[in-house]
Amino acid sequence: MSKNGKYPPPYSLRLTFEERQRLDHDAGNMPISAYIRERLFDEPSPRRQYNRATKEQELFKEILKALAETRISNNLNQLAKASNEGRLKLEPDTKRNLDQACADMQIIKEEIIKSMGFKI
Repeated sequence: MSKNGKYPPPYSLRLTFEERQRLDHDAGNMPISAYIRERLFDEPSPRRQYNRATKEQELFKEILKALAETRISNNLNQLAKASNEGRLKLEPDTKRNLDQACADMQIIKEEIIKSMGFKI
């Protein structure tokens, strides 16, 4: 900040697509501006560090959102519960498959959450 309390104007830099792709890759989860500042001045950025979501994390977030909107896991769970309570008569193989589908959905959800960098 300058003496008059204003920030200096930002600096614009034009990059090739390849340069921008490399910059995104090298910055990892770090915001691009913080990464550039750190590389340019050879010291950590004095500003607060935020974790930038990777493209993979954004994709996993969209997948989780889509799964939640379909309510597949909730519906499978309700069918399995009704079967376990005797309100839904199923052949043993069908019941096993339903229970396995519930377990599989839980595993998928947990793996996506772990892939996003969160602990379960």
